[in-house]
Amino acid sequence: MSAVLETRVAKSPFERYRHSLWLLTVRDLKVRYSTSALGYLWSIIDPLLMSGIYFLVFVVIFNRGGSINQPYIIFLLTGLLPWMWFSGAIGDMTRAFLRESKLIRSTKIPRSIWVMRIVLSKGIEFIASIPVIAIFVLTTLATKTPAHLGWDAFYSILAIAIEAVLITGIGLIVAPLVVFFRDLERAIKLILRLLFYASPLVYGVSELEGHRALRVLADFNPLTGIFSLYRSSFFPSELSWPSVGISAVLSLLILGIGMLVFRRTIKTVLKEI
Repeated sequence: MSAVLETRVAKSPFERYRHSLWLLTVRDLKVRYSTSALGYLWSIIDPLLMSGIYFLVFVVIFNRGGSINQPYIIFLLTGLLPWMWFSGAIGDMTRAFLRESKLIRSTKIPRSIWVMRIVLSKGIEFIASIPVIAIFVLTTLATKTPAHLGWDAFYSILAIAIEAVLITGIGLIVAPLVVFFRDLERAIKLILRLLFYASPLVYGVSELEGHRALRVLADFNPLTGIFSLYRSSFFPSELSWPSVGISAVLSLLILGIGMLVFRRTIKTVLKEI
């Protein structure tokens, strides 16, 4: 495997990096689904079941969702699917250097690839799960509040870019630090659980307008602007450009910190794994 990764088929360093990154990403996806009879369908079944559960709890049982975010199932999905990309990738980052330590030590490719492959593979799974939204959109056509896809859907491209930057930055911090502090893996799981409810996922940014302190805190959560962009596809009132701007700045800041942490720790990481 190491010989394949270090192949010189590509001419420039960038092309070699891209080739190795894509090779590892495809390998991850193949390994993940090779022993599964349903394969790719799990990318749809998992969020589909999660959406069904949340719909039952928040809409059927608790009658959640006012007129500002109807149909609520679409409102929920446009936050839940990006969240699954974020949480799944960050969770995997805690094992990025521990799972395949021998291969990492034996190859000479840039070690940041082991972080980027997780961002890319989970991002592909996220894109593959988008048909789930289409399924629920079709189910709303016969209701009083059908879902309408607007031109703001193009903002999702910006949301994907910002989220990828954010995940990469956090991954560059988490992946090497877990090697030194193994308890960080458990701490990350706890933080993700708290962040699920601290982020505007089951509720919207517009619902925080009457709570100034909470709105300020929400704006400094980089996921707020990201969810705002995704949800603007169906709910234009959820789009908050100040939140988006803050999310973009924070994501770039975290990426910068991540690159610095990664650069200063990677040599020690290779000695520890």
